[in-house]
Amino acid sequence: MKHKNLTKEQIIVSIDRLTRFKSTKEKYLRVFTDIILACLTEPRLKKNDIERISFAELTEIAQNILNSSIGGLCGFQKADLRINSILKDYENSVCFNDEETIKFLDNQINYSSAATLISGETPVNIKWLKEIAKSDGNLIMLRKEKALKYPVEKVILAEGITEEILLPAFSKYLGKDFYKKGIHIIAAGGKNQVVKMYYRLIEEIKLPIYILLDKDAEENINQIKPKLRKIDKIHLVSCGEFEDLLPKSLIVKTVNKHFENFLTVTEKDLESEYSTAKVLTELFRLKGLHEFKKADFAKLVRENINEDSDISSEIRDITDELNN
Repeated sequence: MKHKNLTKEQIIVSIDRLTRFKSTKEKYLRVFTDIILACLTEPRLKKNDIERISFAELTEIAQNILNSSIGGLCGFQKADLRINSILKDYENSVCFNDEETIKFLDNQINYSSAATLISGETPVNIKWLKEIAKSDGNLIMLRKEKALKYPVEKVILAEGITEEILLPAFSKYLGKDFYKKGIHIIAAGGKNQVVKMYYRLIEEIKLPIYILLDKDAEENINQIKPKLRKIDKIHLVSCGEFEDLLPKSLIVKTVNKHFENFLTVTEKDLESEYSTAKVLTELFRLKGLHEFKKADFAKLVRENINEDSDISSEIRDITDELNN
């Protein structure tokens, strides 16, 4: 077989994708397929050809291309296969992997040398990989000391981006850092997507799942309950959406600080029968501000969490449930 080498950037992207929190089969199959399609020159394979190749053969071809590419950039050094063993044990502890998928994990990718190619600001999974290379193998202690999130031990499945941005921030203020606790949060993109995502996750992962839904999701809960595992939990927001749990004082502080030259609001301005998001959307429109976007506003709120009154009692309850 003949191949061309991956670039440094392609190597880093491949290592990043292989160490993310995703289904083992899904990520390895995608990454190895992409490597082979991009680099294998003889024989030249198409995607439908790769679908007929065993996982063991895919692994051998892809790891050879990866290791050749890594060696070409930083020298052909002996791989520290202890890292591969740690990653294999971790993937098997998190995911339901059949015998064929485990063949992906029996690779000899030179992660130790690849880690030397990665510098500067990196995703937390890459930081974790680099720390593994230097560690004594106590991954839980390593995660707590370095706030690395990995190994992941619990998953939060929420409806939207606001929860994804703010829950870790509220929890961290209360002294319970998600990255130290190994908590991974997924924004599904709506209550119906939460149901679909939950159905998929329980087929893929062994970890407990905490499902956070808005008040109007009773029907979706009824769809989940027949499949709800004993290790999982559902929390239904007591009033409206997650944004409605934010203290009005925190919203006022955020708006007045960020828009101090254009807008000043009071808690009275937020009093309405409508949801917080709708009130802010209308407020932004009336004041001639840019369009209200939940993600952007959640990031502003995150910067202003600095006192106990910024956290409502229900948000405290949620963070307690998550961390117990």
